[in-house]
Amino acid sequence: MIFDIGRRLVRTAAGAAAVTLSLLASGSVVAQQAPDRSQTITITRSGSQPSREGPAETFTGSVRVDPLFAATSPSRTSGALVTFQPGARSAWHTHPYGQILIVTAGTGWVQRWAGPIEDIRQGDVVWIPPNVKHWHGAAPTTAMSHIAIQEHLDGRVVDWMEKVRDEQYRR
Repeated sequence: MIFDIGRRLVRTAAGAAAVTLSLLASGSVVAQQAPDRSQTITITRSGSQPSREGPAETFTGSVRVDPLFAATSPSRTSGALVTFQPGARSAWHTHPYGQILIVTAGTGWVQRWAGPIEDIRQGDVVWIPPNVKHWHGAAPTTAMSHIAIQEHLDGRVVDWMEKVRDEQYRR
Protein backbone atom coordinates (compact mmCIF):
# COMPACT_ATOMS: atom_id res chain seq x y z
CA MET A 1 0.00 0.00 0.00
CA ILE A 2 1.33 3.49 -0.76
CA PHE A 3 0.10 6.64 0.97
CA ASP A 4 0.78 10.11 -0.46
CA ILE A 5 1.81 12.50 2.33
CA GLY A 6 2.71 15.76 0.60
CA ARG A 7 6.19 15.27 -0.85
CA ARG A 8 6.64 11.95 0.99
CA LEU A 9 5.26 8.57 0.14
CA VAL A 10 4.91 5.85 2.76
CA ARG A 11 4.93 2.24 1.56
CA THR A 12 3.66 -0.55 3.81
CA ALA A 13 3.16 -4.25 3.33
CA ALA A 14 1.34 -6.70 5.54
CA GLY A 15 3.77 -7.87 8.21
CA ALA A 16 6.57 -5.63 6.91
CA ALA A 17 8.07 -2.48 8.37
CA ALA A 18 7.02 0.78 6.74
CA VAL A 19 9.45 2.45 4.36
CA THR A 20 9.31 6.20 3.81
CA LEU A 21 10.02 7.40 0.28
CA SER A 22 10.99 11.07 0.11
CA LEU A 23 10.64 12.93 -3.17
CA LEU A 24 13.58 15.33 -3.50
CA ALA A 25 13.42 18.64 -5.40
CA SER A 26 15.62 17.04 -8.08
CA GLY A 27 12.90 14.50 -8.75
CA SER A 28 14.81 11.57 -7.27
CA VAL A 29 13.34 9.36 -4.59
CA VAL A 30 15.17 8.38 -1.39
CA ALA A 31 13.98 5.39 0.67
CA GLN A 32 14.30 5.41 4.45
CA GLN A 33 13.26 2.79 6.97
CA ALA A 34 10.37 4.08 9.06
CA PRO A 35 11.12 4.47 12.78
CA ASP A 36 10.94 1.34 14.90
CA ARG A 37 7.63 1.35 16.82
CA SER A 38 9.56 0.44 19.98
CA GLN A 39 11.09 3.90 19.75
CA THR A 40 7.77 5.75 19.62
CA ILE A 41 6.12 7.51 22.52
CA THR A 42 2.90 5.83 23.65
CA ILE A 43 0.10 7.70 25.40
CA THR A 44 -2.45 5.60 27.25
CA ARG A 45 -5.50 7.78 27.67
CA SER A 46 -7.14 8.10 31.06
CA GLY A 47 -10.13 5.79 31.26
CA SER A 48 -9.02 3.65 28.33
CA GLN A 49 -8.30 0.65 30.56
CA PRO A 50 -11.09 -0.91 32.61
CA SER A 51 -11.06 -0.68 36.40
CA ARG A 52 -11.36 -3.90 38.33
CA GLU A 53 -12.38 -4.80 41.84
CA GLY A 54 -9.58 -5.95 44.14
CA PRO A 55 -10.05 -9.73 44.49
CA ALA A 56 -11.55 -10.91 47.81
CA GLU A 57 -8.74 -13.47 48.11
CA THR A 58 -6.10 -10.73 48.41
CA PHE A 59 -8.02 -7.72 49.78
CA THR A 60 -10.37 -6.99 52.67
CA GLY A 61 -13.09 -4.41 52.02
CA SER A 62 -13.83 -2.38 48.92
CA VAL A 63 -10.76 -1.86 46.70
CA ARG A 64 -10.61 -0.62 43.10
CA VAL A 65 -7.56 -1.21 40.89
CA ASP A 66 -7.05 1.03 37.85
CA PRO A 67 -4.17 -0.19 35.68
CA LEU A 68 -1.83 2.63 34.61
CA PHE A 69 0.92 0.87 32.66
CA ALA A 70 2.17 -2.62 31.98
CA ALA A 71 5.77 -3.71 31.80
CA THR A 72 6.99 -3.21 28.23
CA SER A 73 10.27 -4.92 27.41
CA PRO A 74 13.02 -4.17 28.18
CA SER A 75 11.40 -2.50 31.21
CA ARG A 76 10.14 -4.74 34.02
CA THR A 77 8.09 -2.01 35.71
CA SER A 78 4.30 -1.79 35.93
CA GLY A 79 1.96 0.48 37.84
CA ALA A 80 -1.62 0.86 39.00
CA LEU A 81 -3.76 3.35 40.90
CA VAL A 82 -5.32 1.52 43.86
CA THR A 83 -8.20 3.05 45.83
CA PHE A 84 -9.11 1.64 49.26
CA GLN A 85 -12.40 2.61 50.90
CA PRO A 86 -12.28 3.21 54.69
CA GLY A 87 -11.05 0.08 56.48
CA ALA A 88 -10.07 -1.71 53.24
CA ARG A 89 -6.60 -3.24 53.01
CA SER A 90 -4.38 -5.68 51.18
CA ALA A 91 -3.42 -9.11 52.50
CA TRP A 92 0.14 -9.65 53.70
CA HIS A 93 2.45 -9.90 50.69
CA THR A 94 5.97 -9.39 49.34
CA HIS A 95 7.44 -8.12 46.05
CA PRO A 96 10.54 -9.73 44.51
CA TYR A 97 12.06 -6.34 43.59
CA GLY A 98 10.25 -4.21 46.18
CA GLN A 99 7.51 -1.67 45.65
CA ILE A 100 7.01 2.09 45.59
CA LEU A 101 3.72 3.59 46.78
CA ILE A 102 2.88 7.22 46.00
CA VAL A 103 -0.10 8.31 48.09
CA THR A 104 -2.35 10.48 45.90
CA ALA A 105 -5.34 11.03 48.21
CA GLY A 106 -6.55 10.38 51.74
CA THR A 107 -4.94 8.72 54.71
CA GLY A 108 -3.83 5.13 55.02
CA TRP A 109 -1.62 2.71 56.86
CA VAL A 110 1.33 0.50 55.96
CA GLN A 111 2.98 -2.14 58.12
CA ARG A 112 5.89 -4.54 57.72
CA TRP A 113 5.76 -7.87 59.53
CA ALA A 114 6.47 -7.42 63.27
CA GLY A 115 6.77 -3.64 62.79
CA PRO A 116 4.53 -0.74 63.82
CA ILE A 117 1.62 0.48 61.72
CA GLU A 118 2.73 3.68 59.96
CA ASP A 119 0.42 6.52 58.86
CA ILE A 120 0.68 7.51 55.19
CA ARG A 121 -0.90 10.61 53.68
CA GLN A 122 -1.33 12.36 50.33
CA GLY A 123 2.09 13.26 48.93
CA ASP A 124 3.99 10.58 50.89
CA VAL A 125 6.23 8.18 48.97
CA VAL A 126 6.74 4.75 50.53
CA TRP A 127 9.59 2.37 49.57
CA ILE A 128 9.06 -1.27 50.53
CA PRO A 129 12.28 -3.29 50.06
CA PRO A 130 12.36 -6.61 48.16
CA ASN A 131 10.82 -9.61 49.90
CA VAL A 132 9.66 -7.62 52.97
CA LYS A 133 6.33 -9.00 54.21
CA HIS A 134 3.87 -6.09 54.51
CA TRP A 135 0.35 -4.82 53.96
CA HIS A 136 -1.16 -1.40 53.15
CA GLY A 137 -4.60 0.11 52.96
CA ALA A 138 -6.95 2.85 54.13
CA ALA A 139 -7.34 4.11 57.67
CA PRO A 140 -10.55 3.00 59.43
CA THR A 141 -12.51 6.20 58.68
CA THR A 142 -10.75 7.64 55.60
CA ALA A 143 -10.33 6.35 52.06
CA MET A 144 -6.84 6.28 50.54
CA SER A 145 -5.51 6.06 46.99
CA HIS A 146 -1.96 5.33 45.94
CA ILE A 147 0.00 4.61 42.80
CA ALA A 148 1.76 1.26 43.19
CA ILE A 149 4.90 0.71 41.12
CA GLN A 150 6.71 -2.60 41.05
CA GLU A 151 9.06 -4.66 38.86
CA HIS A 152 8.39 -8.10 37.44
CA LEU A 153 10.61 -11.12 38.07
CA ASP A 154 9.82 -13.92 35.61
CA GLY A 155 6.36 -12.40 35.10
CA ARG A 156 5.65 -12.21 38.86
CA VAL A 157 5.26 -8.94 40.81
CA VAL A 158 3.77 -10.13 44.10
CA ASP A 159 3.60 -13.14 46.38
CA TRP A 160 0.32 -13.08 48.30
CA MET A 161 0.04 -14.50 51.81
CA GLU A 162 -2.61 -14.61 54.52
CA LYS A 163 -5.12 -11.82 55.05
CA VAL A 164 -4.54 -9.18 57.72
CA ARG A 165 -6.77 -10.13 60.66
CA ASP A 166 -9.01 -7.46 62.23
CA GLU A 167 -6.92 -7.66 65.44
CA GLN A 168 -3.74 -6.92 63.42
CA TYR A 169 -5.41 -4.04 61.58
CA ARG A 170 -6.71 -2.33 64.71
CA ARG A 171 -3.93 -0.60 66.63
